[in-house]
Amino acid sequence: MFAGRQQVMDKKSAFDPNWQVDDLASKIVTGLERISQAFKVLLWEKAKEFGLSPIQIQILIFVAHHKDEFNNVSFLAQEFNVTKPTISDAIRVLNKKSLIIKDHSSADNRSYTILLSTLGKDIVAQTQQFARPISQLVEQVDVQEQGNVFKTLSKLIYQMNQAGILTVQRTCFACRYYQKNGTNHYCNLLEKQLKHADIRLDCVEFEPKS
Repeated sequence: MFAGRQQVMDKKSAFDPNWQVDDLASKIVTGLERISQAFKVLLWEKAKEFGLSPIQIQILIFVAHHKDEFNNVSFLAQEFNVTKPTISDAIRVLNKKSLIIKDHSSADNRSYTILLSTLGKDIVAQTQQFARPISQLVEQVDVQEQGNVFKTLSKLIYQMNQAGILTVQRTCFACRYYQKNGTNHYCNLLEKQLKHADIRLDCVEFEPKS
């Protein structure tokens, strides 16, 4: 039993404080994990305030800001990396609380589009700023440093999608309209050169590369 434990301890882990001392990548991974915890805490606090679950609030906010073709069970399951039954259960509760409307007007009678009710829109208005405490801290960081952080994050998000860790992304790097000429970014839809700060992580005009 001790040998098995020793084998686990001998493996390099980003969460081992001793390994982090000389490994910058591990420190960054641990930092990202801490930030993810902060989002969970803020989201849970808001969820408890309104008697909803975190995923239910996330669904409401997503539906409020994305086009109808994304607002269905299948896509939401991919978006939040959860199972379809998990999304269906969340939607059942939201429907029971009269926060959403199921639109069955599509050609496929088995599917429906999720729309927000008036009450649902009101809940979104009161919950969509749950991450504001984090935003306020980011805004205090020097603009140039913000740019450097965003440059790194946008690349990581694209690479995680390519590695299959993130199933859905709508960033410029994966879009059919995006083109890179040397170090320059260009959008063929907008017909303009982009600075890295112009790169979008969730673009409404996004179309995946073929």
